Amino acid sequence: MSSAATRPAGPDDLWSVDEHLEDILSTVRPLEPIELQLLDAQGCVLVENVTVPVSLPPFDNSSMDGYAVRVADVAGASEEFPAALEVVGDVAAGAADPVRVGPGQAARIMTGAPLPPGAEAVVPVEWTDGGLGEGPASGMRARSLAPEGAEGQVHVHRPVEARAHVRAEGSDVRAGEPALEAGTILGPPQLALLAAIGRGTVRVRPRPRVVVLSTGSELVQPGEELAPGQIYDSNSFALTAAARDAGAIAYRVGAVADDAETLRTTIEDQLIRADLMVTTGGVSVGAYDVVKEALSYAGDEEEASSGVEFRKLAMQPGKPQGFGAIGPDHTPLLALPGNPVSSYVSFELFVRPAIRALMGLTDLHRPRVRAALKADAALRSPKGRRQFLRGRYADGEVSPVGGAGSHLVAALARADALIVVPEDVESVEPGGEVEVVLLG
Repeated sequence: MSSAATRPAGPDDLWSVDEHLEDILSTVRPLEPIELQLLDAQGCVLVENVTVPVSLPPFDNSSMDGYAVRVADVAGASEEFPAALEVVGDVAAGAADPVRVGPGQAARIMTGAPLPPGAEAVVPVEWTDGGLGEGPASGMRARSLAPEGAEGQVHVHRPVEARAHVRAEGSDVRAGEPALEAGTILGPPQLALLAAIGRGTVRVRPRPRVVVLSTGSELVQPGEELAPGQIYDSNSFALTAAARDAGAIAYRVGAVADDAETLRTTIEDQLIRADLMVTTGGVSVGAYDVVKEALSYAGDEEEASSGVEFRKLAMQPGKPQGFGAIGPDHTPLLALPGNPVSSYVSFELFVRPAIRALMGLTDLHRPRVRAALKADAALRSPKGRRQFLRGRYADGEVSPVGGAGSHLVAALARADALIVVPEDVESVEPGGEVEVVLLG
């Protein structure tokens, strides 16, 4: 545990939301960087500044299928009086030694092919007869079917300016310029850029491995039959999906029954693949809250930073929480309540920032905005507790979703925001300003 967690505290003392979060973030450290192949680095955070070693594009090339020409040779060209040019060959993409274009000549050129020596611009094939001696062409015949198209004569029906339809060398990015900065999350565009400048590997912090398990003998896997007194396990699915959405590689473990030894064994088995463990359920004050019972063994008297502490937070929903480090590697563990809404709210407030801290990011939190409350009645909040209500946000207004009940999974599915009512506010009238955490 961190030093923040060792402050004197009685069993009924309340931690603030900020104190609990500060303790988590002061304990969690970014994962060590590793070198990965590009596709394996997707979703990871770059730990080095990358400089462009070669300009993009590396040479002047055509942005159209057409003919490479000299500007003076097509000046004044029209359909009535086309410019007739001698075709001296083809220039295909990848051509290493393209033909030279002299006065009165043209080279048939493909998109991406290097602009040949002597040429100053590209005329799209649609502005020519395609070498067929007829009206405007709609395209080129495949070279394998009509190799004679690379020679003969072409009639150009329109003039062009210098550099028309030419992508200049370095027009995308020049050699020596910065490509990507450390701290960038590598998505498809960033991986494409790395590949385009010739990088086969990149140094990143790996995506955290998060193991999620729910507890409760009443939990049944979706798809199975429900017996009396049973419910389907939704928490582990919600939290696993949320961890993946936050950038982690997340593993869902099936619900564990209310047996301390079984839970202890399951946690120990899962530590080998976990950078962070998340449990849900079993952290309150009931006789069957086995997470407390099972994790009472986790502390190492010789290690000040190990152990799990269970706390009460000044928040609603989500008052009971647990946090600490377990196992030989001191793997962080966050124990969340079992109530579905409490569990999800707790994930957004505490687990998501921890995942992003493991990734090495500095922007840990969801965006927050101020909004006008759109409601039929005032929001009431217990004094001394920060309240988080489900809401829908649009155009500077936020509406509560699902009423006052906190066990409404369906209402949570309709929400795209959390309405935050501070500890020192007992009520917010309709039209009043509230803080909103944007979930989408």
